[in-house]
Amino acid sequence: MPTTERTATAVLDESFLEVRAKLLEVAAALDRIDRAASDTAPLGPDANPRRQRLDEAIRRLLDEHPDRAETLQKLFSREYEPNWREQMNV
Repeated sequence: MPTTERTATAVLDESFLEVRAKLLEVAAALDRIDRAASDTAPLGPDANPRRQRLDEAIRRLLDEHPDRAETLQKLFSREYEPNWREQMNV
């Protein structure tokens, strides 16, 4: 059975509202983090690397290449450890 390829415009039309909503959700979460962080209560040492990773993910989203999802997945994933079962007591 032949497959019908969708045009870029059709994909955008189908996904625009969903993507817009997700972007607004991300913006709202970052706003909450920024409002909660202050000079007297900044992000803790455990939180800073995670916030930096979020900022890096946003930068990567702006790159114009077809494998952004893979790039972000790798950014948020651990490196493969052959002995992960022993490390995690599994």
